Formats: sequence, structure tokens, C-alpha cells
Amino acid sequence: MNVPIRRIAVVAMIMFLALLINVTQVAVFQAPGLNAHPMNRRARDAEFAQDRGPIFAGGQPIAESVQVDSRFAYQRTYPHGALYAPVTGYFSYDHASVGLEAAYTEELAGTASSLFVRRMVDMVTGRKPQGASVETTIVPSAQQLAAEQLGNRKGAVVALDADTGAVLAMVTHPSYDPNLIAGHDIAVADENYRQLADDPARPMANRAAREIYPPGSVFKLVTAAAALENGMEPGTEVDSPETMTLPNTNTQLGNSTNCGGTRVSIDKALQTSCNTAFANIGLELGDDALREQAAKFGVGSEPLPDLDAVASRFPDEVDDAQLAMSAIGQYEVATSPLQMAMIAAGIANDGVVMEPYVVNAVRAPNLQPLYTHQPREMPRAMTTQNARALQDMMVNVVEVGTGTNAQLSGVRVGGKTGTAQSAPERPPYAWFVAFGELDGRTVAVAVFIEEADIPRNDIAGGRLAAPIARALIQELLL
Repeated sequence: MNVPIRRIAVVAMIMFLALLINVTQVAVFQAPGLNAHPMNRRARDAEFAQDRGPIFAGGQPIAESVQVDSRFAYQRTYPHGALYAPVTGYFSYDHASVGLEAAYTEELAGTASSLFVRRMVDMVTGRKPQGASVETTIVPSAQQLAAEQLGNRKGAVVALDADTGAVLAMVTHPSYDPNLIAGHDIAVADENYRQLADDPARPMANRAAREIYPPGSVFKLVTAAAALENGMEPGTEVDSPETMTLPNTNTQLGNSTNCGGTRVSIDKALQTSCNTAFANIGLELGDDALREQAAKFGVGSEPLPDLDAVASRFPDEVDDAQLAMSAIGQYEVATSPLQMAMIAAGIANDGVVMEPYVVNAVRAPNLQPLYTHQPREMPRAMTTQNARALQDMMVNVVEVGTGTNAQLSGVRVGGKTGTAQSAPERPPYAWFVAFGELDGRTVAVAVFIEEADIPRNDIAGGRLAAPIARALIQELLL
């Protein structure tokens, strides 16, 4: 072979090698990005036409695909409309997906690696591919009741199984109907999405898990836990003046209730939700003790990744005045209703906080389990002895304190009211967190009402939120 032919052969080999490398690069490394590219309509059309598996709550579908006569073979539907939207999220053509539809999209679509054998069998036999099903922990009757009790009030309700961490109910209001976004008429679905996204009431906001708010007095549970963990007892007395000047300021902190004297026990201070007493406890403990206690309950972590739950927060640096306010759940302290339910559940579970979860199992189309959740403990938040002491203090709040509206015959109920100030021009937030215990089973509930339309000096959590918690505990335990 002469030199020119050899050179041409070498160039051809190099070009073939470059082509092979480029094809490999595209097929192996760039394919996922190309498939997900907004301009790739073919991939999106194929995805939108899949027979996605159902999502269940209590054995009934709360999201499912039904066969239709359109260019997309299957329509994703949500039989209960807005009721389960904070959990299921939506599956749409132009706006991707959120909630469990996003977290388990590969399983629901049948493209997960765990379904590889199933896909191969479908390919060989010609059987239509099907997605896996997702079984949630939601109790339908509790979900329905929570929505009815919350009514038209803006806010959220979360209920947990304190022993396992299972989410038994998660409701937010206002909510939205995922069917409006999942429709096959893309133009209509886009317009519906735009209207929902532009709505000032923010109906697509998951106030239960993806929003944080000043917790106000319900955060006193964390301060009380820190006090007990640092050597104080329920009977330890602290200063509780009618008003106190915040350190190094001219700002006066007052009480919205009668604390029972100018020096009261921590137990009494929790019963009356005494601001000055808990501010003084915070000053005595120091910010590190409060921050560490909050972290032990999960504050600062993202507790429910399946629903993209956001982290609650305790400020990193505070002066003494800010510390006093943080001890009563004000200043820059902010928590989600889910986080407050976790705190109540951890206290009720003798100091052990369980990781919250909303999916029990994922099953292949033949019902074989692909994934089954096992309850997992977080690092211990309190000693058993101190947790039980705080349980008794919460029971006293319900029996003789600000939470009497949560009393339930035959059930041991402990709780804490909260009214949180956010801005001078808006109504305060109303909170109530509680646990209910009966026959060895314990549930925890957090109720948050964003707009409490009652006088600021009332304990809005006790008046508005406590009855909702009581109804939910009754539904779950009786």
C-alpha cells in the first residue's frame, strides 16, 4: 500500500473512531438531558401517554391513569380533586410534576431499574407496559375530616403516627384541583396553571410541609424540653412578671394571659403560656441550648424528601433580646406544621422522633413489593424521663390551661396553644399542637391557621385550632 492510501486509511479510521466516540457520548451521557429537554416533544409525548401506575390512600386511588381516545392514550386523573393535592401533586405536559408524582415518577411510569425485568417481558410478549403503584400512609377518613374542619380558613393540618412517623393526614387550604393542570388540552392546562400560579391566595403552596411560619407559643415546647434536659424540673420556679424589658433595649415584652403570679413553675408557665417566664428560661439556658434542642427535634433538616419538605429554622446568631423572643417562638424562628407535628410526636414517643414518611410501599403491576418502608428513628431528642414529664405538662395544658378545647373523653390528650405575631398590619397566626394516646397507640397533630380573625390578645390557637386537633384525634383513635 503506497503512502497516500495509508494516509487516507488512517484519516478514515480516525473519523470512524471520532464518530463512534460521539455516538457513545450522545447515547450514554447526553441522552437523559436530551430526553428531558423542553424542546424534545417526542420524548414528552411518549412520557405523557404512558399508563402510569396509581397512587393509593387506604386502598382507594387518589391518582390514576385511564385510557382515553386522544393522541395521548392515557389521561392522568385525580378522583378527589383538591383533597389530596398536597400529597399527590400533579403530572402535567408543560409543567413537569410535583409531590409524589415527581418523587416516584420512574416507578409510576414503569421506567425504574427495579422494573427492568418487567419491561423486558412486556417487550417480548407484546404486553402493554404498566407503571408500579404507590401506597401512601394517608387515612382517607382523617384526610377528609381535616379538610372539613379547616374549612375555608387559610392554613394546614398534619397528623402523624407518633410510633412510626407515618403521615396520617396532610391538608392545606386553599388547595387546587390537579385535574386542571393534567388535562390533554395543553393550551387549557397551561392557562389553568398560569391562573393558579398568579392567584394571590397561593393555592399551589403546600402550607403543611413546604412553608415555614413563626410558631409563637407552640415553640415553648422546645424551650421547655431544653429546660428539662438541662437540669430543670416541671416544678422549677422562674420569674414571670407582667412585663419585662428585653435586655439592652427599651422594648417591653408582656403576657396575653395571667401567668398566676410573678414567679411560677415551668409547668404553670406552660399551662398559661406565660411569655415572660419562657423568655427568662431562654435567657438562663442560652441560645446554644435552645438551638441544640431544636435540632434534636429535626429543626434545620429537610424531614420529608418525598414531598420536598423545607427545613424549619432557629436563628444562627442572636443577642439577648433576640434570644428572649426566640424562646417564645418569635424573632426569626420559623417552622412548618409538619415540623411542629414531629415535635409533638417526639415528646409523645418518650423522646424518640421518628422520621416522617408518606409512602408505605411501591408495588409492581403484579403486586409484588418493590419497596416497603421500615420506620426509622432519628437521634433521641429527650430522655424518656424528661419526655414523660413534658407529656404530663402538655396534658395539664389541656386539662386546666389554655388548651381546654382539646379535651376528649377517654383519651389522654396533651397539647400547646400558640398565637404568633408576624406583622403589625396582619392578623396573628393561630397554632395548636397535640398528641392523643389510647390503648397503646399515639398520634400527633399540628393545626395552623394563617389568618386568625379574632382579637390579638386572645389565645387564637386554643379557640380556633384546638377543636380541629380534637376532632382529628377522635377520628384516628376512637
